[in-house]
Amino acid sequence: MTDTPRNELPAPGEWKVDVSHTEVGFSVRHLGLAKVRGRFTAFDGTVHVADVPEDSSVEVTIEAASIDSRDAGRDGHLRGADFFDVENHPTLTFHSTGVRSSGSDWLVDGELTIKDVTRPVVLEASFEGIGADPWGGSRAAFSAVTEIDREDWGLTWNAALEGGGFLVGKKVKIELEVELVRAVAADDAEDGAQKVA
Repeated sequence: MTDTPRNELPAPGEWKVDVSHTEVGFSVRHLGLAKVRGRFTAFDGTVHVADVPEDSSVEVTIEAASIDSRDAGRDGHLRGADFFDVENHPTLTFHSTGVRSSGSDWLVDGELTIKDVTRPVVLEASFEGIGADPWGGSRAAFSAVTEIDREDWGLTWNAALEGGGFLVGKKVKIELEVELVRAVAADDAEDGAQKVA
């Protein structure tokens, strides 16, 4: 693998997460067997691309109540006090503390806060490309993945199984597919630059 040429990275400046073309997903084992997948549907984020890519930064806020695992009963449990306790802790946040190149990919060091517990995580990120959209804007895309132990953030609820093991896995894989749109100054912007389809 070769390093991504720096002139092919997004231009320096502010880039906003395009929610309608971004997926914030996760998966966790059920009964130690199948992976159950879910996602969050309401979030906001900004990527500041610096002149030196390693000086770039990321800020993301996720609405905890927007969790969607395709099962209404399970989602209600996840929103409750056993898990995210969304009434008292309505958001999850991530902010980066550093960016490092790793071959053709990037490692984004950061702090993830869930239920007022903040712990370090490392996102393994890949730059997927950049291009113009039909409305005169610039778009860029990244994918990223990390794995966390949910108990490190106080998400400890579980049920022991008769034959050994537990109902819900401790390890949670987080997978992101992110599309960004470059923010432009208000006096330079045309409506089309922020449109989505």
